[in-house]
Amino acid sequence: MLKIAIQKSGRLYEDSVALLKACSIGISNGGGRLRSVASNFPLEAYFLRDDDIPQYVEDGVADCGIVGENVVFEKNKKVSVEEPMGFGKCRLSLAVPKANYFGGIGSLQGARIATSYPHLLRTFLAKNNVEADIHEISGSVEITTGIGLADCICDLVSTGSTLISNGLREVQTILESQAVMIASENLEAGKREILDKLLFRMRAVNRSKNHKYILLNAPDDKLADIIRILPGMKSPTVLPLAASGWSSVHSVVQEDRFWEVIEDLKANGAEGILVVPIEKMVV
Repeated sequence: MLKIAIQKSGRLYEDSVALLKACSIGISNGGGRLRSVASNFPLEAYFLRDDDIPQYVEDGVADCGIVGENVVFEKNKKVSVEEPMGFGKCRLSLAVPKANYFGGIGSLQGARIATSYPHLLRTFLAKNNVEADIHEISGSVEITTGIGLADCICDLVSTGSTLISNGLREVQTILESQAVMIASENLEAGKREILDKLLFRMRAVNRSKNHKYILLNAPDDKLADIIRILPGMKSPTVLPLAASGWSSVHSVVQEDRFWEVIEDLKANGAEGILVVPIEKMVV
């Protein structure tokens, strides 16, 4: 049985459990349970503090875990990063009070910087030949400039609204982060096989989120142009309609190109375009 560590509460917990559910694997920590065994997949989940997950995986207590890249790199444990999960996206950034001057990284020479990520911050400053006074804070980093503890902060940013509400502005990104699957570097063969099956399911689910299935009616004299617009998985599916001179075309479109493709299809005579979400996408 594969043992997976998941954040016990918060955004990564919700997204991790939702992803497992989409993979037809049901687990729950209802009632405050810290362990849960899936009924239909050889998986046991441990619900832990996110900061502890890399240590549990390095020690082999858990075989794998879902945790933010920021935590993985900050804790600097001996684990293997297996796969980006596509959620929990944020960035580790430097922020200064709105009224303060910022003239680039060099202007932080000798500054007092508050952060919950001293390892990542220290590494970044060293690469830029900057020496600063780092204050390690476990939480509420944004308040430190307002109470005189620090000149600036280094903290996670998602929307930036927390910074704004505390009179701060983001000036430099140190790390782009998202949730990743990590695993023990010494995973035995049987557990590696289970992890590979789990990752296969996760990729199929995540891939589907970035694509749409579309069906349309196309005039036969425009089929060649429409097929060039719709590459699909390999090529579009084309079926003749009962109406002479028309065909039904089925294909898959990437989400980030969706509206551009639809506009091109309309310009080439496509009609009755239907768009359907994809639940799983196996390639």
